[in-house]
Amino acid sequence: MVWCCLFVHRQRKRKQSSQDEDAISLCSLDASEPSNKRVKPLSRVTSLANLIPPVKATPLKRFSQTLQRSISFRSDSRPDILAPRPWSRHAAPASTKRRDSKLWSETFDASVNQMLTSKEIKRQEAIFELSQGEEDLIEDLKLAKKAYHDPMLKLSIMTEQELNQIFGTLDSLIPLHEDLLSQLRGVRKTDGSTEHVGPILVGWLPCLSSYDSYCSNQVAAKALLDHKKQDHRVQDFLQRCLESPFSRKLDLWNFLDIPRSRLVKYPLLLREILRHTPNDNPDQQHLEEAVSLVEIQGVGGWEEAP
Repeated sequence: MVWCCLFVHRQRKRKQSSQDEDAISLCSLDASEPSNKRVKPLSRVTSLANLIPPVKATPLKRFSQTLQRSISFRSDSRPDILAPRPWSRHAAPASTKRRDSKLWSETFDASVNQMLTSKEIKRQEAIFELSQGEEDLIEDLKLAKKAYHDPMLKLSIMTEQELNQIFGTLDSLIPLHEDLLSQLRGVRKTDGSTEHVGPILVGWLPCLSSYDSYCSNQVAAKALLDHKKQDHRVQDFLQRCLESPFSRKLDLWNFLDIPRSRLVKYPLLLREILRHTPNDNPDQQHLEEAVSLVEIQGVGGWEEAP
């Protein structure tokens, strides 16, 4: 009986040992078996951002949404130095949006230039510079409101009262310059040339009196903006904007000071148009009146920046 038990025990042990050896053998085969699958290098793996379908939104809207999510995730109790930032000194710099300078002679049909004298071409260039400057100014004023004012109000980065103090009457300046640009385009011929701008300027220049309140508010606006920059949320928002391509490396105050900078250019632009206007041109008298209006209004008195 004892021999039977020992025999059965040994048989079971041999069977279990055989199964273990078979398992080890199978494992070794799996490990040694070459794989026919190609392993994609990590450097070629598509990033997670590329796997997400693009969102149909304007660049400024996407920027505002990203900023809002980032700020909402951040705890105000944590030091700002610990907060993750989207930029890094090792990161590749974002491409900066640049504004190309345009010339009248390069914008319109070159055949028109051959029909004009050298002085008349310079006159057309000066008129076109006036018109192009208005277009650029309108774009910057709208950008200041859309990229700075509205997001800061929506995200409660500043109160409405603080934003009204900093931005002043900027909103009222946009339709003012849109009106001048519309009139200048209205008198432009199909070939791109313009005969008379004097009457338009004489009628429009008195509207610059609305700049009095905007310019007189700039000292207080600059002081409040500098004070608010001590708030880490304000500083973080302004830094993100500065790092974005749309800013052209200009900070918020640069955009708020653009209207004043534009004002001091009007006397120079009008004198340049007048200088290249022939004496027998009916526009000369109106241009002389326009220059006098600018001098009487004291546009040059706004040259000093706060």
